[in-house]
Amino acid sequence: MLTRFFRWSLVLGFAASALLVNRPDGGHAVAAAKKAAKHAARHPARVRGKKAIVVRERYVAPIKGGMPNVQARCAMVIDGDSGRELFSRSPDHERPIASISKLAATLVVMDKGLDLDGLTTISKTDIDVARGGAKSRLLDGMTVSNRDLLHAALMGSDNRAVPALGRAVKLTPSELTAGMNAKAAELGLKHTRFRDPTGLSTDNVSTPRETIVMLRAVMNHPVLGPITHRLEYDAHPVGRPPIKYVNTYKPAVRTNIQVMGGKTGYNDDARYCLVIATRIDGHPYFMSFLGNEGKLTRFGDVARVADWVTLHKPKGTPAPLPEPTAGDAVATEKLPVGVAAPVDEPAAPVDEPAAPPATAAVGTQTATASPPASSGVH
Repeated sequence: MLTRFFRWSLVLGFAASALLVNRPDGGHAVAAAKKAAKHAARHPARVRGKKAIVVRERYVAPIKGGMPNVQARCAMVIDGDSGRELFSRSPDHERPIASISKLAATLVVMDKGLDLDGLTTISKTDIDVARGGAKSRLLDGMTVSNRDLLHAALMGSDNRAVPALGRAVKLTPSELTAGMNAKAAELGLKHTRFRDPTGLSTDNVSTPRETIVMLRAVMNHPVLGPITHRLEYDAHPVGRPPIKYVNTYKPAVRTNIQVMGGKTGYNDDARYCLVIATRIDGHPYFMSFLGNEGKLTRFGDVARVADWVTLHKPKGTPAPLPEPTAGDAVATEKLPVGVAAPVDEPAAPVDEPAAPPATAAVGTQTATASPPASSGVH
């Protein structure tokens, strides 16, 4: 009886939380609340040992003190054209970045002359390097093109794809990691270091400012840029059914936000991270959010910044970033609107729906919970 009462109290609580969000596109809030209610009905509490992990949602205003109410521990937002710093919170503080590390890994393998049409077979070595991370759909003995592996690494954040790409250019995992550190030095990143190529190591660290530099370098690459810009992709393993990848940053896409590229990251120490390039009202903005406690809160931070930018047209102090030197600018095709959760993210507590379009200053929700038991990297 108590279990049933607890379950239905959670269902009603999540459904009622949607009513707190007074927003023009309330359909997103209702859909998120329904999804949360179904999740709560199936999983009234998570248990690790004897301690139950209960999700607690709280109301978060989109603007605080005249600035976007960003929830990330460390963050930075810059004007993509001028390099002006519009918002920052500990922008040069080193933190684990998890799978954002894959930006550097893919730059290294491209520098080594990766054959995009070459085939690589997933080996036990790849599986061992990725052990402890999120579940992979690249199975032992599966043969895929290197082009597909790049999409798996950048869009699906698949850990096995990274050492496989390294082998394709004759680099061991340690050699690939050394190349990533050399690439960081080449880009002028003084607070970025790597201990492993996937991002599973908590010693892979960077800052909001420097993750933006890495993303700019990837987006300016003629091959990697279009990959980070893509929302969906079908990989075609030899002799096997296609694998559909949905970009892990897809929940950031809204009617007033065009996403040009980005990379998510997650492990138990890094928490939920995101570096992303957006176009808001036709103008480019780069954002980095490190150390969010909610899986969707990082995307809520993007929404809050977008609404603030649209409403307040802020002017920041010039703070130019070093420009990447390699590659051409990525194409800017218009992306479709969508908020569906990506299939490759590890399971996590329910967090906030994306914040509303910038027509009025309204509230959003966020969630806090004890750390999840898994340490998947995304």
